[in-house]
Amino acid sequence: MRTRTALLVAAVVPVTLATAAATLKANRWRLHADRHRIHLTPAARRSCPDCRGTGGWWADGPNPEMEACGCWSERPELHIRLLPIPAWPDEPPF
Repeated sequence: MRTRTALLVAAVVPVTLATAAATLKANRWRLHADRHRIHLTPAARRSCPDCRGTGGWWADGPNPEMEACGCWSERPELHIRLLPIPAWPDEPPF
């Protein structure tokens, strides 16, 4: 029974990861994961009529700045904490 369960889990995990990656790509999210957090940031849509997938445009003036397009800048970033970040020691190591 344990062998069947292990084989089932081994078969399900890659399918789940592929599904999650396809979903994130379709919804225009960038994924960053490490042992302390999972960070999802929105990405610009390629089909956006305003920015055409570049994410923004340059504003004219003496100090040109990049203006972000609303296709990604108005969507929230998502943070999921996994492990607490360890505190920095008070004393130097030497």
